Amino acid sequence: MLERPEVARGTNFGDVRGIIMLLPLEAQPAPGKTAPANISVGVPKRPAVIVGADADGLGIARCLGKAGVPVILVDTDARRPAMHSRYVSPVLVKALTGPALIEGLLGLRSRIDHRPLLFLTADPQVRAISEQRERLAGAFYIRLPEQRCIRQLLHKLGFQHFAERHGFPVPRAVGVSDKNDFVKFAELQFPAVIKPGNKELYFGDKAPRAQRVWSREEAVAACQVILREARDLIVQEWIEGRESDIYFCLQYRGENGLTVSSFVGRKLRCWPPQTGSTAACTAAPEVESELRHLTKAFFDKAQMVGMCSMEFKRDQRTGKFFMIEPTVGRTDWQEEVAAINGVNIPLDAYCYEAGIPLPVGDRHSHSVRWIYPPSYFRSVARSALRAGFLRRRRLPALRTQNPCWSSDDLVPSAIFLLEWLRKLRSPVRWREFLCQRGQVSSPAPVCGTQCSLEPAEPQPASPESAALDTRSPHGTLHI
Repeated sequence: MLERPEVARGTNFGDVRGIIMLLPLEAQPAPGKTAPANISVGVPKRPAVIVGADADGLGIARCLGKAGVPVILVDTDARRPAMHSRYVSPVLVKALTGPALIEGLLGLRSRIDHRPLLFLTADPQVRAISEQRERLAGAFYIRLPEQRCIRQLLHKLGFQHFAERHGFPVPRAVGVSDKNDFVKFAELQFPAVIKPGNKELYFGDKAPRAQRVWSREEAVAACQVILREARDLIVQEWIEGRESDIYFCLQYRGENGLTVSSFVGRKLRCWPPQTGSTAACTAAPEVESELRHLTKAFFDKAQMVGMCSMEFKRDQRTGKFFMIEPTVGRTDWQEEVAAINGVNIPLDAYCYEAGIPLPVGDRHSHSVRWIYPPSYFRSVARSALRAGFLRRRRLPALRTQNPCWSSDDLVPSAIFLLEWLRKLRSPVRWREFLCQRGQVSSPAPVCGTQCSLEPAEPQPASPESAALDTRSPHGTLHI
């Protein structure tokens, strides 16, 4: 049984049973919406469990819920907007990683009649589920590669070595764990970018997400500061280009690496500008063939299955695409952009694993832009600080959709709005609105190099490096 979770003070949610609404689960499409023709609506179906109620979790819930799939959304905070979506049955757990997540999922499973499909939204969840796959065997359906594949591809240097070994295009990079590694900088051309090898170092405030350096001397000085707290860094050559030169290929891969669903898009804005997550993106049909082929070739070699994606950056000088980082075992932050452009990857994954014929695709003739408003408007405000910048950099006139607003799911939208209004009442929040989080504790000022609008570096990844045996069979985890 799930234990009663701890709810923040001042929040009146009543009995937790008012939040946990699990049974019976019926597949009911939203009013005015029609489910895909080959999904029978009104019949109890295998539920989908989504771990993480961030904006991407909400987007996935809508991708599935609008097609009539019963959705359970798992998080630690009942106040999060996604937990109040009409498409989900919310469930509280004590943690979204580690043993507490496993206990919470097993407790949830005891309340469900049908074995559900599991969707993950963050790297720590992937690690926790993968490491406990034997304990969770038989509880959920999820398709994951073998553990050593996850460990290597979630670690920046592990991914770098694997890509170099198999001849895939990646920027040159070196690993740094102490000052003796500084001699490796002679192998690089500057400018470069410093990143933590393990993403948790960033979330633990031990290392910057990414810090651009212009010379070997600057790289040495920056690494000396960061190494005091984080002894797992990678220094990678900078690929010249703007934020709109960053592309991605989202995929779901089935048995033996079969490409079940695939979508290629490009970023339009990031936040923070040089180094952050997607603030705006859209479809990129003009490069779909090339990037889909590169992504498939890489994941075939890695023997990847399940949810995955690859991020690319195109060098403005040569037009060549470089692989920047993979996403493994989980959905991407901007996964919903594929669905709003006619490729519903979460629904395709659900149908494939449930043995239901895949819905007929409906690729739009005109691309739809996905934006995340908090990051998007911060990016626009930063751009406005540079004289004439907005006139030089207008985004294409596209129809826009975002996860924070849905006309048929208004409660999360109202909660998002109230949160933003509350935050913007604080002068400190206004500074945060315009200046991103500091890169590293050093004598250099935070704003200046940090607040200049430069080409964006894509998101980091995580865990320890481990040897990937490409001769091993595909790992399928049905837990």
